[in-house]
Amino acid sequence: MTNPKVLDEVVDKLKEAFAQSPVKDIEKNVKAVLQGALSRLDVVSREEFDVQAQVLLRTREKLSALELRMDELEAKIEALHKAGGGGGAA
Repeated sequence: MTNPKVLDEVVDKLKEAFAQSPVKDIEKNVKAVLQGALSRLDVVSREEFDVQAQVLLRTREKLSALELRMDELEAKIEALHKAGGGGGAA
């Protein structure tokens, strides 16, 4: 049976070796390059996207309400014309 303390020591040594390895530096460099490239692209953050999605949703709701109101007003105007109360050139 293996000693848990020995396993913990091996794990700690492996963690230390990986932390000091060139792989960590490569990871940092790749991350920095990607962040730089993304910052130059014409993209928006997730937060900005979510804000604009909410603005678009509210705009669509207002447009639907205005379309409904316009339909109601057009129906009233047409009803007045049919009733002979147009009073103006049609």
